[in-house]
Amino acid sequence: MENISNIASNLELLGIVEMEGLQYLYSALSLAVYLFITLLSVMIVYAILKEESLHKPMYILICNLALNGIFGSSLFFPKLIADLLTSSKTVSRAGCLVQALCLLTFIYFEISTFTIMAYDQYFAASSPLQYVAFMTIENTVKLILSLSAFSFMSVLIGIILSARVPLCGTQIKNIFCDNMSIFILSCVDTSVNNLYGSIVTITFLMFTMGIIAFSYIKICITCVKVTNYSYKKAIYTLVTHLLNFSIFMVGALFIFVRFRLNSSKLPLFAHILLSVSVVIFPPLLNPLIYGLRTNALKIKMISCLQKMWSFV
Repeated sequence: MENISNIASNLELLGIVEMEGLQYLYSALSLAVYLFITLLSVMIVYAILKEESLHKPMYILICNLALNGIFGSSLFFPKLIADLLTSSKTVSRAGCLVQALCLLTFIYFEISTFTIMAYDQYFAASSPLQYVAFMTIENTVKLILSLSAFSFMSVLIGIILSARVPLCGTQIKNIFCDNMSIFILSCVDTSVNNLYGSIVTITFLMFTMGIIAFSYIKICITCVKVTNYSYKKAIYTLVTHLLNFSIFMVGALFIFVRFRLNSSKLPLFAHILLSVSVVIFPPLLNPLIYGLRTNALKIKMISCLQKMWSFV
């Protein structure tokens, strides 16, 4: 058993092999997308932190989404660019586990933030007086930290369980490491890992999806009872949140769905497309959608750009 584990100490990323023919083109595109995500997200964070009028729970949550987007794209793009330029196709098992830990943490953080955003909008619409007293900046940060701590610990335990399992295979059908890609290479019984992963994932999704569904349904019911202006404003905000959350969930579900398909017959390029969507589209589209659809934030971002341009 020990010998098997040692054989599988280095893993091969087959996705990098697939992209080698156009490695410089993919590197240039990856760098452009990464810089765009980083610059736009930094602008949103700067505008929110700089402008006191944006020091409100909703904007703090948008800031958290932007920071998480930087985190998610940074764990993927720099390594991908380096691998493509150096034609490096292997990764150590330890490095693979760290990247898988970061990826799952990014996904859980994102879902947690969307959950708090849904509750924030519901609370603001249904109990405006209590909302002002309870949803302070401090309480918002506490909610973010509490869900983030729970998410990280849940993910960390799953990664530790995967790290203890010896591997028979070395080939990962992807351009980065995720826990499921490592998990399917195991050559021993993994029922404990399966049980833990299923319980944590189902519990987490039931809790967060339940809050999100309840909050949005309640917001829709409340909208019917308010004035025309308030109704339009609430629906506008609701559509923005639902659009961003849907984009993210589609990408996250792709990671899990591709392993439920007939993996042996699914083309490698399809594996790559299904998996990278979660680390490309949410960090790319979240800042764009919130920056364009949230008028107060858009005005402050334009103002910040003008101030920055004046110093150039």
